[in-house]
Amino acid sequence: MNKNLEALCNIGEKDTRIIIGLMSGTSLDGLDIALTKIQGSGTKTRLELLAFESLEYSSAFRNEIKSIFSKETVYTEMLCAMNAKIGIAHAELVGKTLKKWSLDASKIDLIASHGQTVFHAPINSTHAQGFTNSTLQIGDGDHIARYTGIITISDFRQKHVAAGGEGAPLVIYGDYLLFGHGSENRVLLNIGGISNFSFLPAGRRVEGVFASDVGPGNTLMNQYMQVNWSKPYDKDGEVARLGLVNQDLLNSLLEHPFFHKSHPKTTGPELFNLSYLEKAQLRSDTQKLEKEHVMATLSMFTARCIADSLAPLKEQYGALSLYVSGGGHLNKTLMTNLESLLVGTTIENTSVLGMNPDAKEAVLFSLLANETVAGAPIIFPAVSGAPGVCFGKISFPD
Repeated sequence: MNKNLEALCNIGEKDTRIIIGLMSGTSLDGLDIALTKIQGSGTKTRLELLAFESLEYSSAFRNEIKSIFSKETVYTEMLCAMNAKIGIAHAELVGKTLKKWSLDASKIDLIASHGQTVFHAPINSTHAQGFTNSTLQIGDGDHIARYTGIITISDFRQKHVAAGGEGAPLVIYGDYLLFGHGSENRVLLNIGGISNFSFLPAGRRVEGVFASDVGPGNTLMNQYMQVNWSKPYDKDGEVARLGLVNQDLLNSLLEHPFFHKSHPKTTGPELFNLSYLEKAQLRSDTQKLEKEHVMATLSMFTARCIADSLAPLKEQYGALSLYVSGGGHLNKTLMTNLESLLVGTTIENTSVLGMNPDAKEAVLFSLLANETVAGAPIIFPAVSGAPGVCFGKISFPD
């Protein structure tokens, strides 16, 4: 047997695996690195977060990604080059972090790399004739494996698309395995660049489980801050707190047909970007609105997208317990807006479940990699939008 395949088989047969999960989202702020210890698989999975680091990209590197991110037209040579460059950069950040943790690469069984999303194109959003759902994450797994010496599993979203899904959100698999509860109807909400949630009905039943995007999370607020304040994001929601919500602009932002589609559904910054905001301001005659008021309205827009998406669940299931992760949980103004719209719903971050809210997505990709080598597909109902597949492409160091 090929030595790499033999090594992979041995990893799959181990009782416990040490897996590094890597996540870089549509906020383009940097790379999350989660060191996880995973025992078992499937519903018998036991996961422990051993360490976590979130490393910011340099402004120059972030600008290089922006040059090919979520654009209708890109310089193909740059796209090709960045696939390798991001892979190498992520590998170097892993190496740097392992040194900080005083860990040798030989102690790590697998790296699970989400990659850097540069375009997400569900057919329901693009309406492109003759095409199917598609999504593209770059940051080549072979480069990561070669530069770290660690078997790498990457490109997770492609299998979801190939099996008939839309490529997002994938968190439903990990959320179901780790956070299902006997008596609580749980919503696991992630507010990253885009907001998405998993719904886990009480009783840990597979029936009724689904995950869906709901609309913008931080992406519009971040883009507006970068252009108008030259800051990567609105720290603690301080700028938004200074403004007043403009109802005309808010109503215009909420007009898109995406918000009337049933769950599950997916979207991205290809739709929710500054061009979308400009068109909404034109329709609502708010082009001269003070910038602080625009930020306040964008914050409420994100909160409304989330609250409106959860309204049917509240009506059907009654009490919900909402657990928040992602960068948005640190935005005090956003969270205050959400609480004002979800009166009667318990809202906490995922730390109360024993999960670092900043690390959750990176951790869940570790779990997906674990299922790929040691588990089996979990079959969810068709309404979940989650095909029963194992995810990822495997790259060997040599």
